[in-house]
Amino acid sequence: MAQVIVRNLEEGVKRKLKQRASRHGRSMEEEIRDILRNALKDEGRAQGGLGSDIAARFKGIELEEPIRELRIKIRPPKFE
Repeated sequence: MAQVIVRNLEEGVKRKLKQRASRHGRSMEEEIRDILRNALKDEGRAQGGLGSDIAARFKGIELEEPIRELRIKIRPPKFE
């Protein structure tokens, strides 16, 4: 495994990392590894947004009939 040294880290950042690690019940070093993993896990994946994510999740599932468009009339509230 590789090692990385971070110099000139602000005391406030270090304190917050320590608090966060404590909340999660792990060492500060493990907390930093988790933060870095999560920050990079979607790297290289196309960023399409929520609609693209939903479409990808249901890709290949064929519908028997098209889904009707849902139309709802919204009436403004009455203030008296």
